[in-house]
Amino acid sequence: MAIVEAERIVGRASSPAASRFKIDFVDDWSLAATGWIADAQETAFQHPLWFDIWYRAFSNASPLIAIVSDTTITRKVALVPLIRHMRHGVRIVEFADLNVTDYNAPILRAGVAFDMAEARAVSKALIAALRKVPGGVDLVRFRKMPGRLAGGINPLAVLGRDGSSSLNGNIIDVGEDFENYRASIKRIQMPRYWRVFNRHPGAAFRMIDSVDEALEVVDMMDAQQQRRMRNLGLNFVLNDETHGSFYRDLVRRGLTQGYVAVSTLSCDEGLVATMLGIRHGDYFAVLRISNAGERWSHCSPSKLVVERTMAALHAQGVRRFDFSVGNYAFKRRFGARPIPLTDASIAIGWRGIPYVLRDYTAQGLRRYPRLSQLVGRALGRPSREE
Repeated sequence: MAIVEAERIVGRASSPAASRFKIDFVDDWSLAATGWIADAQETAFQHPLWFDIWYRAFSNASPLIAIVSDTTITRKVALVPLIRHMRHGVRIVEFADLNVTDYNAPILRAGVAFDMAEARAVSKALIAALRKVPGGVDLVRFRKMPGRLAGGINPLAVLGRDGSSSLNGNIIDVGEDFENYRASIKRIQMPRYWRVFNRHPGAAFRMIDSVDEALEVVDMMDAQQQRRMRNLGLNFVLNDETHGSFYRDLVRRGLTQGYVAVSTLSCDEGLVATMLGIRHGDYFAVLRISNAGERWSHCSPSKLVVERTMAALHAQGVRRFDFSVGNYAFKRRFGARPIPLTDASIAIGWRGIPYVLRDYTAQGLRRYPRLSQLVGRALGRPSREE
C-alpha cells in the first residue's frame, strides 16, 4: 500500500481558502474509507459500498484515492475515488467508473457543502497534488460530473463547463402523491398495459427480498440483455467475468442493507421483465432493465416493471427517481427532466495536450448539433437516434 502526501499550494493561493485544503493519496479503498459512513449525497453512486465493490471487481485498475482534508478543522471532508492507468503511452487519471458509475463526484462528509471559493480551492489543490504523484500523470479526465453536491458546489465540476458532457442525467421528482404522478403520465397507458399483462396466467409483479433469488434474477437479466444486444448487432459485456462479479457482489452485499433493489414481472411462462437499481434515502437510480423479447411488446413489460417498481419504492419513501444517463424517448415519457453534466480534461504533461485538444473540440462541436452530426457521419459514427 502506498500513501502520498501532497503539499498545500500556499504559493498558488489566490485566497485564504486556497491554502486550506490538503490532499493525501491512498491506493487502498478500505483504508481510505475507514470510518466513513454513507452520509447524505447527491446520488446513490457516491456511497462507500459502491466503491468498495467497484475496486474489488475492477482489480486491474490502479486505485488512486484522494483524501481531502480541511486544515482549519483538521478533518477529512471528502474522498475522490480515482484510478490511474496507461493508454497509448499516456498516463491518465480518471474516476473509478469504466462506464459503470453513472455520476462522478467526491464523496462528502456529512454537513460539508462547498461554496465557489472553496470549490475552486479544492480543485486547485487536487490538480497540484496530481502533478507531484510518483510515477507521473499526463492527463486528468473527469467525466459525467453533476454540478452540485449536498446543497453545495461539486468542487471538481468547476474545472469544466456546465453541460459540456455528451450525457445528461434524467431525474423524476415524484412528490408525495404517487397517484398524481400516475395521472401525469397517462399518455403511456400503463393501466391498459397492466390489464393486457394480467391476462397471462400467474401474472405478477414482485420486489425480491431474497439474495439467492435476486442472483437468479441477475442471471436471467444477463441472458435477456445479451439476446437483445445480439439482435441489435452490439457487443454485450455486462456478463463478462469482471462486470458479472461486480453486479452479483452488489446484489449480494447491497440487497439486505436496502441499498440495492431488484424487481420482476413474471407469469407462469417465466420472467418477463427485470429491473436492478440502487437506493439511498429518498433517491433511487435505475441501473439495468431487461425483458423477454419482442413477443411481449404488446404489454410493454419494461415500462411496466419500471412503473410498478416506482410505486413500490414510493411507498417506502423514495421521492426522486433517476433514470440514469443517456437520452431515450421512454425517459421523457415518464416525465424525466434532463440534468446537465460536466466533463473536464486537464493536461498535466505534454503527452496529455493532444487529448485535451480533442476533448474540447468535441465539446465545442456538441454546442452545434447539426455540425456535430455532419462530422459524425463523415467519421462513420451512428447518430444518437440510430
